[in-house]
Amino acid sequence: MKVYQTGQIRNISLIGNSGSGKTTLSETMLLLGGVIDRRGDVESDNTVSDYADIEHENHISVFSTPMYSEWNDCKINFIDTPGMDDFNGAVYIAMRVTDAAVMLLNAQNGLEVGTEILYRNALRHNKPLIFAINQLDHDKANYERTIEQAKERYGQKFLLVQYPVHTGSGFTEIIDLLKNVLLKYTGDSGKAQVLPVPAAEQSRVEELRNILIEAAAENDEQLMEQFFENGTLDELQIMKGLKAGISQRSVYPVFCISAKKNIGVDRLMDFICETCPSPDQVEAPKNSEGKEVKCSTSGTPTLFVFKSTQEPHIGEINYFKIMAGEVNESADIVNLNTNSKERLSQLFVVAGKKREKVPKLVAGDLGASVKMKNTRFNQTLCTNNQAAPFDPIVFPNPKYRTAVKTKTEGEEEKLAEALSRITLEDPTITVEYSKELKQIILHGQGEYHLNVVKWLLDNMFKIDVEYIAPKIPYRETITKIAQASYRHKKQSGGAGQFGEVHMVIEPYIEGMPDPVKYKIEGKEINISVRGKDEIDMPWGGKLIYYNCIVGGSIDSRFMPAILKGLMEKMEEGPLTGSYARDIRIAVYDGKMHPVDSNEISFRLAGRNAFKIAFKEAGPKILEPIYSVEVLVPADAMGDVMGDLQGRRAMIEGMSSESGFEKISARVPLAEMNKYSTALSSLTSGRATYTMKFAKYEQVPGEIQEKLLKAYEAESQEEE
Repeated sequence: MKVYQTGQIRNISLIGNSGSGKTTLSETMLLLGGVIDRRGDVESDNTVSDYADIEHENHISVFSTPMYSEWNDCKINFIDTPGMDDFNGAVYIAMRVTDAAVMLLNAQNGLEVGTEILYRNALRHNKPLIFAINQLDHDKANYERTIEQAKERYGQKFLLVQYPVHTGSGFTEIIDLLKNVLLKYTGDSGKAQVLPVPAAEQSRVEELRNILIEAAAENDEQLMEQFFENGTLDELQIMKGLKAGISQRSVYPVFCISAKKNIGVDRLMDFICETCPSPDQVEAPKNSEGKEVKCSTSGTPTLFVFKSTQEPHIGEINYFKIMAGEVNESADIVNLNTNSKERLSQLFVVAGKKREKVPKLVAGDLGASVKMKNTRFNQTLCTNNQAAPFDPIVFPNPKYRTAVKTKTEGEEEKLAEALSRITLEDPTITVEYSKELKQIILHGQGEYHLNVVKWLLDNMFKIDVEYIAPKIPYRETITKIAQASYRHKKQSGGAGQFGEVHMVIEPYIEGMPDPVKYKIEGKEINISVRGKDEIDMPWGGKLIYYNCIVGGSIDSRFMPAILKGLMEKMEEGPLTGSYARDIRIAVYDGKMHPVDSNEISFRLAGRNAFKIAFKEAGPKILEPIYSVEVLVPADAMGDVMGDLQGRRAMIEGMSSESGFEKISARVPLAEMNKYSTALSSLTSGRATYTMKFAKYEQVPGEIQEKLLKAYEAESQEEE
């Protein structure tokens, strides 16, 4: 394979709702470019893109797959991405290293919720868009409805470059408005016979072509002047205007294809080569120091690793984009994130499992290498070890969680290693080893997403695991002032133990003044603050600890021991064993023994005094509340609202957005278990949601009672 220069490279993301045909389009692009000589299909599990066992099992894309095709003296690098929102991390990866996106629309379904999610993603990453309406050969294809929905959503940006003469089984002819011809496809060759526009289509072509010409002219002042002067533009001028419009994201050209029957794909690839920007024509990315790194072969060789995988008999494969310079096989290079040295022993261009060795790759190209020792996903490699790395890819917040445990004792270490491998390949899976909950918690983008993880653990790593309901990270606090004292006394021969502690506890509120006196049950307790510790708890909130000992009733050397006892009980709250927070404690009196008092005595006395006072201070359990946004079709709005209200949701707002309804709510985490499944069932998979931690709030009284009883029963079982 020849070395393509930066200006000959096009980097494209293939995006679209699940079932829109991205993997099939990938096969056709590979075939037309000569990378493969026979197309596979999803049903037969023999496509280049979906080659993982889990993808064969489910007949859907789960991972992003980099591929390439050589076409019209260009190298089109394209990344096939999953359509299910559960695997949206793969789309974030693709968007980071490509310069434009092709959005596939399923002509049977028109615009879908997934289309809107992906469109927002493209906007977030400032990617130019080309639309391809696929599956026009299907009997249920509805081209006119799809166009109507898209124009309503995207307005004048949605610009027809083609339209089909017929849809369904008769889809073989496409009117190309740019070239002003009829493209007629026969058989499966993918090559069109170029014919004049039929007389019956002339008036429609003239109308739509004028719209196309005007839109092209609006993107270039010189073209606009020529348009006003001549009343039209030729094909090259239109192409120039469209190229400017695509780069400015002011137009979304629309093509008509059947990826399965190889109709229109060649013309789409022509257009990608002619109008999509090359890597040196887009805004230069900035490194972590804010310095632009221009995509030029004259720059310092720099690589960004956007994907890492493990494959049997090969080991780890790292996929990267050449951000600047030229990289040769056997080049020595430095990992800027770890400061370790690496050698690119081999360079490959890849199409799924197919890898072809190349001697060199230049700025803007995508490639891969194997057997790098200390390099992983999201890291930067450079020949200059003084350069700054690129910022990592940032993924969406997880919205589904489950606890996982092995069914066989002693396999915990094996499980940890397997999860490390899985998170390497899918960074949207996060693993939390929760000391608080005494569980391993998996976080992901949906139930389906985490079911894929279970399949991998069961089938690929041969670890028999089960998912169980994750515990909720409740918090405990108090609502009023309380006083308590506790004497710890132990005498069993030899040195004894003695410590007595008197304390007042109260809720902590940010900015409150230091205490002077307390009035408890009609009795005033005067306070003289001798020392203060303000501790930010690792789990949120604060503990304020006052030393108010006057007259030496407790020696100052025992005050840290009392604090240690308090911290132990803050870590295991008196109500349910959850972390406690936002409490202020004043130790104002006590007693000690000249011989028997020691640190352990005062640690236990402080701990038990706190436990007694806590239960008298109006204790409350706090639960995590999440901000939830649901994007739902209008006809399912009522069902989704009813379900949320049944989950103790506080609806904060409703609005229309992009043809869908958006519900904003605050929902307790305890009520969000398996919400993605419930939402999918209510809306036939047409809705999606995001969730983000908001704050802690008190649980309702009846729920607190249930939690207290459950903890008491659990404690008795452990005894």
